[in-house]
Amino acid sequence: MRPQEEHPTAISAPPPRWAVRAAQLITLLALPTGLWRLAMVCGFPSGYTEAGFVPFDTPGSKLWMLTLSVACELLALLSLGLVRPWGETVPRWIPVIGGRPVRPLAAVVPAAAGALALTALWAAMPLWWTYPHSDMTPAGRLLVGVIYQPLVLWGPLLGALTVSYYRRTRGSRTAHTNTPCPANAATASEPMATVVAPGHSP
Repeated sequence: MRPQEEHPTAISAPPPRWAVRAAQLITLLALPTGLWRLAMVCGFPSGYTEAGFVPFDTPGSKLWMLTLSVACELLALLSLGLVRPWGETVPRWIPVIGGRPVRPLAAVVPAAAGALALTALWAAMPLWWTYPHSDMTPAGRLLVGVIYQPLVLWGPLLGALTVSYYRRTRGSRTAHTNTPCPANAATASEPMATVVAPGHSP
């Protein structure tokens, strides 16, 4: 007789529709500023004066702007993990840990820290136009201020997603389905026969 096997299955409620929409919106928030930096990488002043653009027109600065743009968009895409199955179960194509359930705190702690950091980082962005920007043209100052404003929403939206993810996954349990061996299953499904001595009725 073979021992019983246990198959763990993660159980959690589906994400609410608002959370899915919020995660999708986050992926768009960093896109305008990323495209703006990529334009500078390609040599466009993007709102800076000729003198103000000089510090950004170097190989080191271009590499930094390119790296920052890609990193910001990848971080924004990670927000989808709070509403997608791969945020609860590691994709199977990942070596070693593929297919394993994600511990809720492993996602909640960095997401919460990121939400706090992003909120603090962009909290003063609405005051952009109150600061002097002598290295930018008037149109450039207006443009940059506008395309950076959406980033103010990144931290609060990520915080709301984190709370939603935590509420959905904190009550999830690992259900163990016991699979009996075939011999036991067949035996259990048949009623026990009663042995009756000859000449006696049951």
